[in-house]
Amino acid sequence: MSTTYHTATTLDGFLADPEDSLDWLLRQPLEEGGAQDHARFMQGVGAIVMGSTTYEWVLAHLEVTGEAWPYAQPAWVMTTRELTVPVGADVRLAAGAVDAVHAQLLAAAGDLDVWVVGGGDLAGQLAEAGLLDEVVVSIAPVTLGAGRPLLPRRLDLRLEETAANGVFVTARYAVLGPLLEDRAQPGS
Repeated sequence: MSTTYHTATTLDGFLADPEDSLDWLLRQPLEEGGAQDHARFMQGVGAIVMGSTTYEWVLAHLEVTGEAWPYAQPAWVMTTRELTVPVGADVRLAAGAVDAVHAQLLAAAGDLDVWVVGGGDLAGQLAEAGLLDEVVVSIAPVTLGAGRPLLPRRLDLRLEETAANGVFVTARYAVLGPLLEDRAQPGS
């Protein structure tokens, strides 16, 4: 069982543009069943967590497309605001420290994994708390120059796997923790 931040990013490290648009992502060709296949990943996911900006984007996207809530797994949304919940969706609004919510995620996931849907700050909070195991990222051949950063923290990662999928370069990293330079040294 692991906690994995599985996402897509631009070559310059942004999840969304400054207006939180993912139009750049939705037009990219992807090979279904290819490297870091999202459908295969989802088969091993027992619980999901996302920040409120990601959640609001998902809701707005569903409103435009007319699609239903796409996740069968229980979903936690980290927020300090009251947000609407789609009818029939197992969405739980949560606030506070990520470690308490992470314990709930693990309990709900059972023997399966926890998926950190987004955003980057939430993934960063989990990493700082030592609760993020992996980062799986699909890098698109697009640059935005500004927007929502992929992972706004100083972390050491270890490359575990790379591949290509459609126009994406995919990579899976193990999270090692804070940058070595930022770790407290004995006696300091």
